[in-house]
Amino acid sequence: MYNIELSFLGETAAVDGTSQESQIRYNNIYKEVICQKLKHSHINSSQTDTPETLTDKIIEIECKGVLNSFFCIVKSDNRITLNKSDLILIKVGDNIEIAKISEIGELAELKYNLREEDKNDLPVFLRVMDNNDIIKFNSNYEDELNAIPIFRKAVEKYKLSMKLVDIHFQFDRKKLFFYYTSDGRVDFRELAKELASHFKTRIELRQIGVRDEAKRIGGLGTCGREFCCASFLSNFKRITTQIANDQNLSSNMSKLSGPCGKLKCCLSYEV
Repeated sequence: MYNIELSFLGETAAVDGTSQESQIRYNNIYKEVICQKLKHSHINSSQTDTPETLTDKIIEIECKGVLNSFFCIVKSDNRITLNKSDLILIKVGDNIEIAKISEIGELAELKYNLREEDKNDLPVFLRVMDNNDIIKFNSNYEDELNAIPIFRKAVEKYKLSMKLVDIHFQFDRKKLFFYYTSDGRVDFRELAKELASHFKTRIELRQIGVRDEAKRIGGLGTCGREFCCASFLSNFKRITTQIANDQNLSSNMSKLSGPCGKLKCCLSYEV
């Protein structure tokens, strides 16, 4: 005596297997279900292969000139194969920037969905960098290094409390970014005018926090590994001493703090 229940696409068939007739009926139902399943799979696969169902792809990127946005759109009509660590050109508004691909495929899509960023504001992939682009990038990098003493000299001239962290030339050289840290707000209007007259381009001075500074500079933590913020973290969570207390960790702040002076990001991993 056996009872078999087959369910497919919302239809259920119960078969009582006490007789040969029931066994024949079961075999026929089984064959029909398998045929329907194969047919359904074929329809889905053929629909996926049609151009009409193609959608834009999301990739995760690293870009010095773009803050608080770590994803990029690859248009559906672009069939190029992209790989992790590829250097690409992206369009941010009316400007062009260099970015490095940090994640592709389903994992990048999952990260994007978890962050819930506005898709309309994301940069758009243009192309993979070629040799000419690399030459231009190297030229921009040399100009960034040459801008360091010029910036520091101007800061001393206007007696501003600013610590230079990083300099970034936009790939199309339409804008030059200076990232700095400061204990408070800084009136840098005169400084910006002098820098603009010297470099003949738009100047943007961005004040960042100490955790962002550690992310840009990089380094090794007390665990011996690369900073989490510099290696894989894309956003900073709020870390409190209560998190350490919940894990019965030492109350010694020097052991709980990272090189940036803030509580270690890894304290939140066990919460």
